[in-house]
Amino acid sequence: MRLPNLNPLRFFLAFIVMIFHIPQFFRNRNMPFFDEFPIFHRGTEAVYVFFVLSGFLIIRLLYREREHKGKIDIKNFYIRRILRIYPLYFLIMIVGFLYYNVVLSYMGIPYDTDYDLVNALLLYTFFLPNVASGLYSPGGAIEILWSIGIEEQFYLLIAPTLAFLNKQFFIKFFILFTIVYFAVFASNLFPFLQRFDFLYFYFSAGGLIAILHEKYKIGNMIHKYGKVLILLLFVLYFCTNILKGMNLNLYHFISMVLFSFVILTLSYDPILNIRNSFLNYLGNISYGIYMYHALVMQLVGFVMLKLIAKIQLPDLAIILLSYVLVLGITIVVSHFSYTYFEKPFLKLKNKFR
Repeated sequence: MRLPNLNPLRFFLAFIVMIFHIPQFFRNRNMPFFDEFPIFHRGTEAVYVFFVLSGFLIIRLLYREREHKGKIDIKNFYIRRILRIYPLYFLIMIVGFLYYNVVLSYMGIPYDTDYDLVNALLLYTFFLPNVASGLYSPGGAIEILWSIGIEEQFYLLIAPTLAFLNKQFFIKFFILFTIVYFAVFASNLFPFLQRFDFLYFYFSAGGLIAILHEKYKIGNMIHKYGKVLILLLFVLYFCTNILKGMNLNLYHFISMVLFSFVILTLSYDPILNIRNSFLNYLGNISYGIYMYHALVMQLVGFVMLKLIAKIQLPDLAIILLSYVLVLGITIVVSHFSYTYFEKPFLKLKNKFR
């Protein structure tokens, strides 16, 4: 059974990432921009919610597979991941590298790359884009892939572990993994973990809360007033600076715990249920929205620069037009991508469930 509210949540998170990047992009090009509210600065945190949501859903499915079939089919699991993630990932990677290394040069637009192309391609091809982003400045249209790499790294590590681990130890494993890994990450014992954002504890925390519900139904135990409080804290987190200036590791810890309970609260016996077909569809195409918007910003940037050169527009009009164009074109592109490019892979993916 499909869990409620999660598709709209996916879209809202992708939307927050977009409004985080749009003003950055236009500010860097000396064009009018607006980012006065705290929510315009929560794009990275929205990705962290995606991490928890991914761990919640994927590990829940793995646990259920082990529960019902007595084993986890690793081969089918990786085939499903490949068919869902790889087509769009490699499309954006190829288009992005061509854009920065060929198209801009052809158009006579200077863009200095600070990386060896072969090294960068190897890092992105083998799902280490977070490392590439930490070492180089490959360009925003490619840097967007950093989070996808971290997600795939986590599942390369965790899926075989769960396949060989006795089911009765799943909860203990995720408790131990989350605590120990977070402690090592926070200690800076291995500085590269923080430098390259190896944020695996977000996924494991989401997986832990999912298994706890599967086993003990903890999502149904939270009082409705507790659920209201959790969702209120979530809104305050994104819409205020309530945690501004906090120690980074404490910030990660609070985020990890809060996001896990938010997803639990929205998924089981929720106090609100978003039954909107349009928002649900936007959630379906949210992977494309996240992946394409950085490329769309490049196109809109060119158009706006040409327009401003010919027509005198007030700053407010430029800002509104920039947002409308980026949001609108991204949704249209994501729709066509989902319908004509991603869906064939998704249909094939369903054969390996």
